[in-house]
Amino acid sequence: MPDLDQLTETHLATARTAENGRSAEILVHDGPLRQTVLALAEGVELGEHNSPPAASILVLHGRLRVTALAGDEEVSAGELRVLTHHRHAVLALTDAVFLLTTVTGVDNPVTTTP
Repeated sequence: MPDLDQLTETHLATARTAENGRSAEILVHDGPLRQTVLALAEGVELGEHNSPPAASILVLHGRLRVTALAGDEEVSAGELRVLTHHRHAVLALTDAVFLLTTVTGVDNPVTTTP
């Protein structure tokens, strides 16, 4: 398994010098499950985009603002949030690194009852 502390440092350094202020790497790609580490330099925004069927964000370093129809939410290092199922944007309030977990390609999730 990858060392998240090392990945945080590496991707943060890359994002700080990248023209677009970003760095990303897919860590897990298992069927519909994806886990990606993303780094954004302060002030860089991932513009409004659609959400996959399921997603969460775990901030490893810094602070982010997630902007969606339901309102803005700040997420700081060590915090985990389920992402909205609606269009949203992500803005780095400081240099930031986060682990994005998504489930893609699932048309109709199966719901079971106990």
